[in-house]
Amino acid sequence: MAKDKEQEETTEVPEDEATEMTAGDTTDDAASDDAPAEEPAAAPPQQRVAVEVDDSDTMCTYANFCRVTGSPEELIVDFALNPQPMGAPTSPIQIKQRTVMNYYTAKRLLAALQMSVQRHEAVFGVLETDISKRVTAK
Repeated sequence: MAKDKEQEETTEVPEDEATEMTAGDTTDDAASDDAPAEEPAAAPPQQRVAVEVDDSDTMCTYANFCRVTGSPEELIVDFALNPQPMGAPTSPIQIKQRTVMNYYTAKRLLAALQMSVQRHEAVFGVLETDISKRVTAK
């Protein structure tokens, strides 16, 4: 199972084909043949490095509650299980996991989560985050 998770995390994502140009592509069809040909600047290819991950001591928990706070230097994300997802909880929600990260890591996490949610929605449909709309829609 650890190998499957490692492969999932290191899967490469192909670049958008619409933005790639080959050496023969031109952007101005009306250009004169007498004008010197300008070649598009070739961007160096980005290489993806496979990061080895050891998840043998990882503890898995489930969360349906998340609270984000922070300071000027760090972002604090708390995860918990809310036993009463509808309405206001009658007892305090017990935080089980806290992740502290700098804002650079938070921005990379944001991009990774956004890409994952977009892929999920492309396959399964838009996710409604307002629970009252999800319950009344059924």
